[in-house]
Amino acid sequence: MRQTNRALNRILLALLGIALLGAGAAVIAAGILPGAADTWTAVASSAQQYARDLVRTAPLPEPVRSWWIVAGLGVLLLGAALSAAWLASQGGGRTPRLAEQLDGSAQADGSDAATGRTVVDVGLVSAAIREALSGNRDVLATSVSAWESRRGTALRLRLEARKGSSPRELADTAEQLIREMDALLGHPIPVLVRITSGARTQVSGSRRAR
Repeated sequence: MRQTNRALNRILLALLGIALLGAGAAVIAAGILPGAADTWTAVASSAQQYARDLVRTAPLPEPVRSWWIVAGLGVLLLGAALSAAWLASQGGGRTPRLAEQLDGSAQADGSDAATGRTVVDVGLVSAAIREALSGNRDVLATSVSAWESRRGTALRLRLEARKGSSPRELADTAEQLIREMDALLGHPIPVLVRITSGARTQVSGSRRAR
């Protein structure tokens, strides 16, 4: 339900992991294999000499010395900007409003004019769910949040179950809550229900599954 591009993230993480594995293998090889350290020293010397020759091909006055240095700094700045944009695009999609509807009134010419809007806040739904489950001993805690999805605003409902409670009964309870919310809003909404356990589950009194 978030706006994060998971496929792109996995590709980037896979490439980063491969690069780190390669660097680690090179370091290990340099410390274990007799000729690996000499090989890396020769490669580093060749790379330094190539860089010096490349700098001389596009000279600039001091202190810049070369256009290649300017190009390298430009690439680094571009990479930093792209990284910042990528980080800013992660996550997102969360909204404090579960539903919103414009209220209108009919005019003399038959057109509709908006006179206001009705907003259903997530906090209202969360309070209603907690009140509805206040007498249910199988539920230790609840968490409600709304997210923007491709199908519109979606709800995520998390129920923290007591140790020994019946997942089937909790699922039936969640389904009943969802039907009541749909009736309240006047239309069905996508809902993700998670039944979890946590630290409170381990220290709370257990109940047998009925």
